[in-house]
Amino acid sequence: MGTLVFQPGQRLLFIGDSITDAGRRKEAAPYGSGYVHLARAFLVARYPELGLDIVNQGIGGNTIRDLDGRWEEDVVRMQPDWLSIKIGINDVWRQVQGRPEHAVLLDEYAATYERLLRRTREATRARLVLMEPYIIESNRADPFRAIIDRYLPVVHRLARDFDAILIPTQAAFDEALRGQPAAYWASDRVHPNAPGHAVIARAWLRGVGYGDI
Repeated sequence: MGTLVFQPGQRLLFIGDSITDAGRRKEAAPYGSGYVHLARAFLVARYPELGLDIVNQGIGGNTIRDLDGRWEEDVVRMQPDWLSIKIGINDVWRQVQGRPEHAVLLDEYAATYERLLRRTREATRARLVLMEPYIIESNRADPFRAIIDRYLPVVHRLARDFDAILIPTQAAFDEALRGQPAAYWASDRVHPNAPGHAVIARAWLRGVGYGDI
């Protein structure tokens, strides 16, 4: 077991795309059925005395551009103590799909992400947890993986610049792929099944000092 970074009564806010959403606005309200749900369950089970307030603000289909449009309402207004961000898959996927009007290219992604983190630092007391975007694909010549690999250094740099905890989500799936192929974790290499979400939750919990599960 590591040293958990959270303190009693703190608010943990997760924001991102469909991987974070995972049905939290519909059939699996309010936490979703994905990695947020799993991480919360293990945190509450081991540390019930902390009384953590966990909020899921994921919305399916979001890019960093979409987060920009709702940041004041869904982050600043909520005044979290900790903010966990996982964004970037749709920014890249729209490029691979040939939907340039919805894609977010690297320069815009980096500039918008940094601006949102600066706004968070100015307007809240939140500590940051930045999660790598990912594709469940080990072939680095694959077009989707090749672009994702260009976005990862942006998240790594921002984690350093803003003293954030970095969650190596892509690395976690690369490790998982050594045991089973992509279809074992997700039907489309993006939206995880239950074991795939457990891969993400394990990486996140290790990053925040929970230890392994």
